[in-house]
Amino acid sequence: MYYLGVDLGGTKILTALADEEGNLLERSNVETEAAKGREVIIKNILHSIDNVLDNSGVNRSEIAKIGIGSPGPLNSKTGVIYETANLPWKNVPLTDIIQEKTGLPANLENDANAAARGEKWFGAGRDVDHMIYVTVSTGIGGGIIIDRSILQGKEGAGGEIGHMIINPGGPTCGCGNSGCMEAMASGTAIARMGREALAEDKNGIIAEMSGSDPEKIDAILIANAAKKGDQKAQEIYNTAGYYLGIGMANLINIFNTEKIVFGGGVMKDHDLLNDSFMESLQENALQTSLKQVEICNAELKGDVGVQGAVAVAMEDILGK
Repeated sequence: MYYLGVDLGGTKILTALADEEGNLLERSNVETEAAKGREVIIKNILHSIDNVLDNSGVNRSEIAKIGIGSPGPLNSKTGVIYETANLPWKNVPLTDIIQEKTGLPANLENDANAAARGEKWFGAGRDVDHMIYVTVSTGIGGGIIIDRSILQGKEGAGGEIGHMIINPGGPTCGCGNSGCMEAMASGTAIARMGREALAEDKNGIIAEMSGSDPEKIDAILIANAAKKGDQKAQEIYNTAGYYLGIGMANLINIFNTEKIVFGGGVMKDHDLLNDSFMESLQENALQTSLKQVEICNAELKGDVGVQGAVAVAMEDILGK
């Protein structure tokens, strides 16, 4: 039997066919066309699935299940997506729709939890029972694995680690709260601090690299400025690392996990975060638990979303 994984994003839909070992055999990448509305998005999901089957020569009858990783919030148990920032969804019963249209059973999972499943079964977490996957990108998300099972909560909305408040009274997060880890250490937070630095200094490296245009400032620009020796850019990454360390210390103290696996674009420049991150971690984590944790980079990289969706499809044989 074979499995299909669908990684649903705001701009693209990546679908892959996998064998019973989780090996990716065929892929299809199509545009989401989110601005065209719900029906077009569903049509494109189905088109992506058809592409994979047609190109692989695998019959629909040979597919055991479809796994879908999607932005949330959503209810993985009922298969309903409540809403998302980048897709025009509103209480969409996506699992039921895909099952009806394809004639195949399907599972739905939050994309961060799906990625955690992928890293657990096919990536850096394959050798442990307790793991936390953290993606530091535009936002901060992740998934918590306990005894080889994903922590979902009552309606599948558990594990929103990016919205753990680590600096009460800090900057407002996209969720509406203040001082979330996402507001303090994500790519968006780094860019915000970069714009603040530009407002204070119109003559530094940040100003030179951005042409003094705040709209051109993102985490990559700040990272490059830090590598060129810009002190303010280095301080920004030190600040992000400090708060990321507090967040991880909280998770270590609560879950006594074996491994923390980092992914996401910001972590490509993890060397800029490391010193302040490790110092903060040492200061705030319980030493007994900290000694038991391995911190490493994700292995799946660009495949983490679709490999995670495959893991969602395979949950009955992999373990929930």
